[in-house]
This record gives sequence, C-alpha cells and structure tokens, in this order.
Amino acid sequence: MKKIKITQVKSGIDRPERQKLTLKALGLTKMNMSKEVEATPQILGMVNRVSHLVKVEEIA
Repeated sequence: MKKIKITQVKSGIDRPERQKLTLKALGLTKMNMSKEVEATPQILGMVNRVSHLVKVEEIA
C-alpha cells in the first residue's frame, strides 16, 4: 500500500463536531502536526472530509 503524510494546516476550532472527531481519528491534535499513514479507502475518505484543514503528500 502507498503511504501518505497528512499535515494539519488549519485549526479545528469553530468547526462542526464531526470534523473535529475526524481530525482526532486521523491522529491530528495540534496545528502543523503530521502523521504518516497507509492510504486505505477509510483513511482517504476521512482526509476527503477534512481536506480544507489538512495538506496531503504522497510518500515514495
């Protein structure tokens, strides 16, 4: 599987609860925090929900 690096670039403050919980499920709790995860359909769906709050990079 491909790996992706997800970085939170905008705050979850004043966002709907669902988006806050999605960020938490991705393991992102602070601004500019990054996580490397497998690019599964579940993870890609979560990233799609909060795409305006995160930056995604593919890892070779």
